[in-house]
Amino acid sequence: MKTAQPSWDDLRILLAVHREKSFLAAGKVLGVAASTVARRVDAVERSLGRVLVHRGNDGTRLDPDALRLVALAEELELGLASLGRDGREAEVSGTVRVSLSEGFIRPLVSLLARLRAKHPALLVELISEARVADLARGEADIGIRIVRSASASIVSKLLGRASTGLFASREYVERRLPGARLSREAAGQHDWVGLDASLERLPQEQWLRKYGATRFTFRSNSAIAIEHAVLAGMGIGVLGVVQGTSLPGLVQLDTEQAPPHVDVFLAFHRDARKTPRIKVVAREIEADARRQIR
Repeated sequence: MKTAQPSWDDLRILLAVHREKSFLAAGKVLGVAASTVARRVDAVERSLGRVLVHRGNDGTRLDPDALRLVALAEELELGLASLGRDGREAEVSGTVRVSLSEGFIRPLVSLLARLRAKHPALLVELISEARVADLARGEADIGIRIVRSASASIVSKLLGRASTGLFASREYVERRLPGARLSREAAGQHDWVGLDASLERLPQEQWLRKYGATRFTFRSNSAIAIEHAVLAGMGIGVLGVVQGTSLPGLVQLDTEQAPPHVDVFLAFHRDARKTPRIKVVAREIEADARRQIR
């Protein structure tokens, strides 16, 4: 039997469920009841003959097949938005300040370069610092965070959950970890690269100690410094899986338990949505991040 092709309205529903992680929240964004969202999702699943959305106590999760549809929806959304901007490109001008930790610099700079090609009048200031810029006070326009803001004036949108892993240099693995497998029992025999005391409460740092890491040969509050220390063979460290696997010379270790994932949030002041340049940059960051963070 030939299955019906999803319409733009169907794709909008899936996109909202993916972004908001629940039928109730998706319904609020779309201006419809949660029951309407559920019925529309059920109808799409029946037409395609497979489950797309998995329901759980902690919210909804999309099947890999549905994520491909979400990616298509994001492309259509951006395309429709660009059509709506025809004749008004001059509005996308001025400076946008983005605050983020060093670990997000490489992918964001690549995105901003592409965005500048589309909007030549747009200027960008990148604020990379361990301290979190105060968006409510206007220290930055947009923030990429690993914690949700507690301020009522700040919108925090979950972009995704970035997987992390243990990585070591190829030289370190060949010398001290044949097979690239590290058990909990053997963790105490190895050198480690970790965050300094100011960040030791972060989940990934706490996990290292529980896994058995004791001998830290290098510490820093800089994500780039930690990356380079691992590359230089100074020890084993926790890196984002996308980050670590993209770096030649690093090997991801097989472990008994995976390090905790990192929630990534896009944050901006509620009033910023009225400013075209901030709205455009925030939208493009969100779309790009949702394609990369799974």
